[in-house]
Amino acid sequence: MMELNEALYTTRAMRRMRPDPIPQEVEARILDAAIRAPSGGNSQQWRFVLVDDGQTKAQLGPWYRQHVAWAWDTIYRDRLDVARDDPDDPDNAALLRMQRSVSHLADNFEQTPLLMLPFVRSDVAGESIFPAVWSAMLAARADGVGSALTTLLNRSQDEVAQLLGVPPDRGWRLACCVAFGYPRGRWGLAVRRPAHEVAARNRWDEPLGYEIPEPLW
Repeated sequence: MMELNEALYTTRAMRRMRPDPIPQEVEARILDAAIRAPSGGNSQQWRFVLVDDGQTKAQLGPWYRQHVAWAWDTIYRDRLDVARDDPDDPDNAALLRMQRSVSHLADNFEQTPLLMLPFVRSDVAGESIFPAVWSAMLAARADGVGSALTTLLNRSQDEVAQLLGVPPDRGWRLACCVAFGYPRGRWGLAVRRPAHEVAARNRWDEPLGYEIPEPLW
């Protein structure tokens, strides 16, 4: 079994996936880990729809590509313009790599071996569903399966719900979509700003009191 810190430190978005199907025993471990996550009031107001059917993925793919294009043209537009003007800057290079990675997933969405679409009720802030989703992603990592979370399909909330036969008028809403597959690339530490640069103690602008210049694992 994989050591916990290895899973925590190396579970990052893996969007370039092989088409190999994920065995059901691996799926079972992913789902079983997900439902063990904390649930507010132990209400467990969640349902996980797994999609491996080609026709269903063929209908989801165009929606995802549409929303990825929207994100590049709106949310990321200014940052991408800056990055393209100076692609050698490390931060800009990282952003452009991310764009290529997301675009690859979008272009090959229908070939993703497995999609998990979690639906929730009475979970406005995601306090229950996202711990469950992260547990699923960690469990996948332990089995050598890569994953990538996106909320862009939420922009087609009604269409996705209708496609998947979600009962209307019962309060279910799509929380996110997670793509799962065996990665083409290698696992490794994600490059991040050091923790002491994004954390404080007691007040917003007070120093943490120590620095973590290098990863602790």
